[in-house]
Amino acid sequence: MSKQNNKECLITGGAGFIGSHLAEELLNQDHNVTVIDDLSTGRFKNIEHLVDNPKFQFSIESITNKVVMDRLVSECDIIFHLAAAVGVKKIISDPVGVIETNILGTHSVLKAASRYRKKILVASTSEIYGKNTNVPFDEESDRILGPTTQSRWSYSSSKAVDEFLTLAYNRQKELPVVICRFFNIIGPRQTGQYGMVVPTFIGQALSNEPLTVYGDGKQTRTFCDARDTVRAVSQLAFNDDAIGKVFNIGGTEEISIKSLADKIIDLTNSNSKIEYISYDEAYESGFEDMRRRVPDIEKIKNVINFKQQYNLEDTIQEIIDIYAE
Repeated sequence: MSKQNNKECLITGGAGFIGSHLAEELLNQDHNVTVIDDLSTGRFKNIEHLVDNPKFQFSIESITNKVVMDRLVSECDIIFHLAAAVGVKKIISDPVGVIETNILGTHSVLKAASRYRKKILVASTSEIYGKNTNVPFDEESDRILGPTTQSRWSYSSSKAVDEFLTLAYNRQKELPVVICRFFNIIGPRQTGQYGMVVPTFIGQALSNEPLTVYGDGKQTRTFCDARDTVRAVSQLAFNDDAIGKVFNIGGTEEISIKSLADKIIDLTNSNSKIEYISYDEAYESGFEDMRRRVPDIEKIKNVINFKQQYNLEDTIQEIIDIYAE
């Protein structure tokens, strides 16, 4: 295990949903934290409560700004690269921005990390596995994707390039790297702006509007609280046994989207009904979704003994309470 005290931590995309929780986690561990975020999808509100902390700094800038990134990387001990274009709505509406942000941004951060020999943890996604139906997915599972004519697959492909680049820097340049694949992370501060299902359903239920379920609602997901996620991220980042490896981070309680909608209607005491919408109507013609998305988390359990502390219903209830304030 590496020493964890008083590290200088740099978080790209640190004003985002997961990034802001990671900033809190690292500050609670007494590290110094610098966040860089251009606020294109992140929100200053997410980190506003941290700005008076003397161990916290915030830079409103793009990770593609080479001068700024060079300075920030040279001053840090470890990089948590979370900056990315995310969300199905974003992928469909801005495919060029998604590809450029993910690939060019990650390459920029990796080059700076390599220049100063700084350890880097790169956030990836369960989208990597594509249409593979052999669940649960372990880190060596095959990737099965649709055609390039469907922009839906551009996000998976761009993050795969991120992973290839990261592992190439590890193998060729001996850069210490860790990759984490997130599976449907939820929690306080997440918004439904880019198609995230839990905050979308909660907002609809509290307004007694129909809950919009895409497809037949039988597709299943697992969910993991952001606070469990960032605890795992920080432990992996400071664990030498994780270097050069890829880890799934996610929950194990599989639930259909229809059942999720029913649960949220029940917890909010809502009068809402469920409205089914075809994928073509919601996104684009020929849109494909994964029927099941379930992680195998044996690998992360073996390295850091990962266990969820927050169950799905408790997390949903906490989000409901925040929305209802």
